[in-house]
Amino acid sequence: MTKEKFTELVLESESTLYRVSMSMLKNETDCEDAVQSAILAAYEKLDTLKKEEFFKTWLVRILINACNKQLRARTRTISLSEYTDTPVISHDRDIDVKLALEQLPVKIREVIVLFYMEDFSVKEISCILKIPSGTVKSRLSKGRKLLEISME
Repeated sequence: MTKEKFTELVLESESTLYRVSMSMLKNETDCEDAVQSAILAAYEKLDTLKKEEFFKTWLVRILINACNKQLRARTRTISLSEYTDTPVISHDRDIDVKLALEQLPVKIREVIVLFYMEDFSVKEISCILKIPSGTVKSRLSKGRKLLEISME
């Protein structure tokens, strides 16, 4: 893969990378760091990509690993006051959904975000997270139930 093709594919994936990292890290600075680390790691390990058509899935997996690394390294808790960098949502219902989504455990939230917000299939999510398809389905089911309870 050429540098130009790599750049093109990264730019096409930019919004997905941002949303996935933001859903996990909830902090603009951490999000930017994770995306940058993921892109650099992907570039350095470009020779490990077997099929170019799976580039986005491969890159998202690298990003999730970078986000998980940052989450493990955190030594403090995040308060809601740190969310000031996130875009303002205009509808109360959207705010409720966003807050409910943020309350989900990370493993469930990442599956919900990848499936509903990024339109990845169960099979693609399975590859990205390196978990069985059945686990993806059960996390989706559990996430829907938890969101429903939270939204009541």
